[in-house]
Amino acid sequence: MSAAARTGDRQAEFHFTPADHQAISAMVYEESAILLPPGKMQLVYGRLAPRVRSCRLTNFADYIALIGHDAKERTAALNALTTNHTSFFRESHHFDHFMEHAWPALEQRLSARGKVRIWSAACSSGEEPYSLLMAMFGKERGTGQRLSRTDLRILATDLSTEILAAAAAGRYALDTAAGVPLPLRSTWMTKVDDRAEVHPLIRDRVSFRMLNLIEPWPIKGRFDAIFCRNVMIYFDEPTKERLQTRLADQLAPGGFLYIGHSERLAASVATRFTCVGRTTFLKNDA
Repeated sequence: MSAAARTGDRQAEFHFTPADHQAISAMVYEESAILLPPGKMQLVYGRLAPRVRSCRLTNFADYIALIGHDAKERTAALNALTTNHTSFFRESHHFDHFMEHAWPALEQRLSARGKVRIWSAACSSGEEPYSLLMAMFGKERGTGQRLSRTDLRILATDLSTEILAAAAAGRYALDTAAGVPLPLRSTWMTKVDDRAEVHPLIRDRVSFRMLNLIEPWPIKGRFDAIFCRNVMIYFDEPTKERLQTRLADQLAPGGFLYIGHSERLAASVATRFTCVGRTTFLKNDA
């Protein structure tokens, strides 16, 4: 039974068959390694029906043909299908661990005119890197001003170009910003109309870039910490293992890797780390 036959709302205007879903799933897997099994058929329909409509097409078969040769629309389809659920200080134990076990040595390095590099992979709409910086900058504006003059940078990457544009703007709904503890929110966020805007000192420390995690990475140097959370759940096991191997290679010895609460390291990668907390790993010297 097609998705159109199972739904009674406006989206039922488009016929969507299992074969259509399989074609889209194959394209998404080839482009991003994200799995969209048959159980995701309704999700795919709901995310892409507006794209079919905006392209003034009358069926999914024509849309599938379009994204087969139109790179811009294929990117729009991937943007629509990318899951971008996040929040400020999500899985707060990771930020607590970073501040207690990683940050003191890194702050000392910055004070000695060294550099610190952190990677927020799959950063979505930016809450993760901004949360980390607000924690580092603390509730005193003077501390943030001092750190803003050091060589501290966060690389924040994601597959979706649309969500990266929103992240770089640093403006959030007030209920979203409520996830930031009040002492930090009052220092590093300002209410502008009906939105909360992240302070420029915070935004300036982050470089937002589009990056496909399964493709080559134009990244030089290693990171002191990598946050790659809640993205590997969408990959198959071989893809997870390859990604984790590459993350380990990109992390400096003694650096920390933070992954999602339901994610695990592959056996071949786990030997390169010591587990030091919930889904928190210290890279062994090598």
